[in-house]
Amino acid sequence: STEERRLRDKKHLNDITAARLPPLHHSPAKLLSIEESIAIQIQQKEAYEGMQAKLAAQKLAERLNVKMLRFEPEGEASMQYREARDED
Repeated sequence: STEERRLRDKKHLNDITAARLPPLHHSPAKLLSIEESIAIQIQQKEAYEGMQAKLAAQKLAERLNVKMLRFEPEGEASMQYREARDED
């Protein structure tokens, strides 16, 4: 039968070589509709452009030697600039 032949061929390959196929970690390929494919491509393009923009901003900041500091107008730092009031 075909299954016996397949098992015999597999056993023969095991005798010849120790090479094995890697395990399949992902599901097999599936067909997508044109609409799904376009939606995925647009999503990937937006993600790519966002990453490119972040990288460009980071490179520009490094080139201009700009330091990004945290700004807290209601935090402790703002208390330093307020005038002291008299209790009188």
